[in-house]
Amino acid sequence: MNTFDLDELRGILRGMGGADEAALDGDIAETEFGYLGYDSLALLELCNQLERRYSIQISDDAVLNMPTPAKAVEYVNSLLMAEERA
Repeated sequence: MNTFDLDELRGILRGMGGADEAALDGDIAETEFGYLGYDSLALLELCNQLERRYSIQISDDAVLNMPTPAKAVEYVNSLLMAEERA
């Protein structure tokens, strides 16, 4: 089973650049993306990266389901599980 975790998310965010990478250190799971320096456009880019990397389909409004890294990991894992069941 494919799973996605916080460290993978952190790596993708670091690869995207544009925000202070030091903000990604430590326990960021419940910190809102805006406080980490990522705006809605950055979150759409994150979704694009996740779609390419994991061959999943993420709707544009999915960012509403992912206000924090923990919620993003949870959401992506739910898509991966649904894909495996299909």
